[in-house]
Amino acid sequence: MSALQLLVGGQSSFELDDEQIKAVAQHNRRAATDALVRKYRERLVTHAMYVLRDANEAFDVIQEVFIKSMREPRFFDDEFKMKAWLFRVTSNLCFNIVRDRRRRSDILETIPHQTPKEEDSLSRLFADEQQRHILLAMDAVSEEHKEILMLRYYADLSYAEIADTLNLKLGTVMSRLSRAKTSLLEVLDASPCFSDS
Repeated sequence: MSALQLLVGGQSSFELDDEQIKAVAQHNRRAATDALVRKYRERLVTHAMYVLRDANEAFDVIQEVFIKSMREPRFFDDEFKMKAWLFRVTSNLCFNIVRDRRRRSDILETIPHQTPKEEDSLSRLFADEQQRHILLAMDAVSEEHKEILMLRYYADLSYAEIADTLNLKLGTVMSRLSRAKTSLLEVLDASPCFSDS
């Protein structure tokens, strides 16, 4: 059964892999774009929110990413790496916004919180607080290190996907990720929130 038949036949676009989406694009580019948006929107928004720490800006960035994908003539080509391209463009747009904020000295330090449920409010509070400290610590590492940490641990990309996203060799990704983790751990060790004393 072809990818187009699967999509028309009721299979969720979440079940379509990138190759099937490309096959749909050969017959109906709009349906393929819809499937692509449904498949990647949530993951890209999450990635953008971790970098930007602003839901409205994150949604704006992701909207721009998908508009750029529709304008990219090679996007549904067989050899084109859609996932890596989407995360690369998302990262670039997000880091451009962060750099612009710093230039204007107008950095917003808001982190979205979820209201904890009563039964696990204490553990949720500690987890939220720990995550907040880790994200703040990430601001103290270089942009290069922050980007690779975000792609690996928040966007959950494999080493190969990170290599494609950042246009790096696999060995460079592994060594840069190792240095980034060491750098982050040094920042966290210096933080009173994570010290053993």
